[in-house]
Amino acid sequence: MKKTDSRYKAYVQILKEELMPAMGCTEPIAIAYAAAKATETLGSRPERLLVEVSGNIIKNVKSVVVPHTGGLRGIQAAAAAGAVAGDAGAELEVISNVTPQQIEEIGKYLKESEIEVRHVDHGHIFDIGVTAFRGADSAFVRIVDHHTNIVMIRLNDNIISSKDVSESKSAGLTDRDCLTIEDIVEFADIVDVEEVREVLERQIQYNMAIAEEGLAGDYGANIGSTIMLGHEYDLKYVMRGYAAAASDARMNGCELPVVINSGSGNQGITTSVPVIVYARAHNKSSEELLRALCVSNLVTIHLKTGIGTLSAYCGAVSAGCGAGAGIAYLQGKGVDGVAHTVVNALAVNSGIVCDGAKARAARQKSPCQSRRA
Repeated sequence: MKKTDSRYKAYVQILKEELMPAMGCTEPIAIAYAAAKATETLGSRPERLLVEVSGNIIKNVKSVVVPHTGGLRGIQAAAAAGAVAGDAGAELEVISNVTPQQIEEIGKYLKESEIEVRHVDHGHIFDIGVTAFRGADSAFVRIVDHHTNIVMIRLNDNIISSKDVSESKSAGLTDRDCLTIEDIVEFADIVDVEEVREVLERQIQYNMAIAEEGLAGDYGANIGSTIMLGHEYDLKYVMRGYAAAASDARMNGCELPVVINSGSGNQGITTSVPVIVYARAHNKSSEELLRALCVSNLVTIHLKTGIGTLSAYCGAVSAGCGAGAGIAYLQGKGVDGVAHTVVNALAVNSGIVCDGAKARAARQKSPCQSRRA
């Protein structure tokens, strides 16, 4: 691979497309985003909302705390937050700038307004439709296949924008089929780190900040601090503890952003935090860490490409494999070591089922596979 090759440019672009900042668990935030966009299209706060979602969205939203809502959980809370206080232009940071007064308004809106939730099955695992009503007017927004992929905006009977749902999955995105383990390692070896520095340093800053907050605060089941109790100087436990603490904080209302991977904040945490902790413990340079994060992130994306944004398969397994691959790269194992780490991790951990985003999800986000790197 050369820096002038189309594959090289594609790998840089994939990192930029995938490593986006998000506030809170991405599925409720996607609902908030759709509600904010519908409200924006309607032109005023809706009197009622209809939220139509696929089964996997229900699974991933119903038990999660929505940030900047005063601890509210679930689909109705996410929709209310988007309608009352959402900034549709901020996409996955749609409710990142909510004021204390707006938090009170969200709670009041939730109590006084009708927010109906319906399960729909239109053949898409990821499917969100929000209709906002006021008087005789209505606005409809639909998101399909990934968190910001709006395929329809309609005001009353007027279609403002639309695109073919069958073609929406990869619309505007770089083809992920170019990813291979061998090429990922070669890319990490030769990449001009200045081309990826901004996106990766943001990942380091955001994801470590929420990990440290998770360890310092009281979030969910406090899995991270429990893992590390009595093992504060054992790197295997520290890597897992930091990742679990970040997930616990994120699942339980911490109002700090996370840089996601494959549409998931928990996967963004899992693929990056153990690698960062390992690199710092071994005094690796900033450049070495950035190259290792290229490996961990791209391996995770590679593994998730064939699975999809949402599935019954636990995404932490793919992200944990990515973390293990990144650590193997830091150890100088080369392409063979990285490849065998991925194979070993998948052999040991494949088949873990996702039962939805919630506090106990942090137990899955402390990748045991990183111990085998």
